[in-house]
Amino acid sequence: MGTDIAATPTGRPRDPRIERAALAAVRALLSEGGYAAVTVAAVAERAGTTKAALYRRWPALPHLVHEAAFPGELALEMHLGADLATDLAGVVRGTRDALCTPVAAAALPALLAEVQTWPDLHAAMIQRFAGVFRALDERIRVAVDAGEAHPDTRAYDLLQLVLGAVITGVMLTPGQLDDAWADRLTAALCRGLRP
Repeated sequence: MGTDIAATPTGRPRDPRIERAALAAVRALLSEGGYAAVTVAAVAERAGTTKAALYRRWPALPHLVHEAAFPGELALEMHLGADLATDLAGVVRGTRDALCTPVAAAALPALLAEVQTWPDLHAAMIQRFAGVFRALDERIRVAVDAGEAHPDTRAYDLLQLVLGAVITGVMLTPGQLDDAWADRLTAALCRGLRP
């Protein structure tokens, strides 16, 4: 009979400073030269590490860029519960603000192209919006129950419309996604949700 022996990691523990330096390097390179400026060699040089160290942490360059451009959950500051139009305006503006930072706008078109090659990257991108999906789903259920929204309204469809509008704007008319644009999109969504 054997005994259970806890597995112990081999080798040196990972240095979190390398992750922080690599993510900061990607953000700087995106800001300075766009996605084309971000190579594994350039990130390693700027972060003061090696390409091998980067590949131990991220399976490919797009994964590193994604983590740098979209760090963590995008709905942590989301508070719904006002009237439906105000809540939708918050979703529209929050989505716009998350995707229109200089770093995100520089990374987004290339990352969207990379999801065909890296399905796990697509899953990671969707995961960044998981909190928004959950919060909006609950808010839409309340709106439907209160007669504010059509019974067929689905939060997933609604958020896809918002994401699609913002992504299209980032790629085609990045300088025009101002508050007036957000107000027009919100008004169109509100009209479409009416019972």
